[in-house]
Amino acid sequence: MTTPDAPDAPDALDPAWLARTVAVALDEDLGPAPGRDVTTQATVAPDVPGVAHLVAREAGVVAGLPVVAEVLRQVTDRLGLAPATVDQRVEDGTAVEPGDVLAVLTGPVQALLVAERTALNLASRASGVATHTRRWADALAGTGAQVLDTRKTTPGLRELEKYAVRRGGGTNKRMGLHDVAMVKDNHVVAAGGVAAAVEAVRARFPDVTIQVEADTTEQALEAVGVGARFLLLDNMPTPVLAATVEAVRAGEGATGRVELEATGNLTLDRAAEVAATGVDYLSVGALTHSSPILDLALDLVEGVRAPGPAV
Repeated sequence: MTTPDAPDAPDALDPAWLARTVAVALDEDLGPAPGRDVTTQATVAPDVPGVAHLVAREAGVVAGLPVVAEVLRQVTDRLGLAPATVDQRVEDGTAVEPGDVLAVLTGPVQALLVAERTALNLASRASGVATHTRRWADALAGTGAQVLDTRKTTPGLRELEKYAVRRGGGTNKRMGLHDVAMVKDNHVVAAGGVAAAVEAVRARFPDVTIQVEADTTEQALEAVGVGARFLLLDNMPTPVLAATVEAVRAGEGATGRVELEATGNLTLDRAAEVAATGVDYLSVGALTHSSPILDLALDLVEGVRAPGPAV
């Protein structure tokens, strides 16, 4: 197992968000609280103790493991069962191989089985995002460019998916519409021009960062001219992108540093080529909207001691 350096971002999921999200997920699976699992509760007595291993079924990068303990906590609370414990054996962001034990869960068998699918759904989803992100981070290693996520997230799971991007070695862009102004083509049309849009945002929300989308070199230079210092260079062929970066960089003696992001129809096989143009970031919506899950499993162990700590 290998663990990368942690990205510069908050390390933990927000506890309040996590509690709310798990509660909704359990309502979905068990019905309104306290809910029930008719199969497990009919076949397993509530006082039967057990041990289960959370195991990787395929190679990848894990994320979202703290979700498991919260799911178990809420299940035991709902069903009035004895508390369960989670011994997490690897950290989020760790590269794992098939068969690696990620965590050892100890507690009532009822709790382990009731919690299984909700815990796996969330952790597998986050691990899939982290795994996909790591491929991009590896492709960009040494180029000076970073991979960014977008707002193309699963409704209700943005916190988890953006956390998984960080664990995979990527960088979060804005968390929502509230924290960064992003002037795109429709805003330009609605406002009557790039300058009008930027000035309107600056007047109404002077405390936020303003980013401007540009489809051409001319639009990029216009945006810089009205004060934008972060540009989204959208769907530009590589030669046009390189020329635009060169033109913007040439003026930085007067404007100061301008952050440049390539966006639109980016693929892994073009990552190094796009980074070589001199952009700071490549934004990839597919990190969160198209990542397959990482196959994780929860295996119930009877009469077997838990393995020692991973080395």
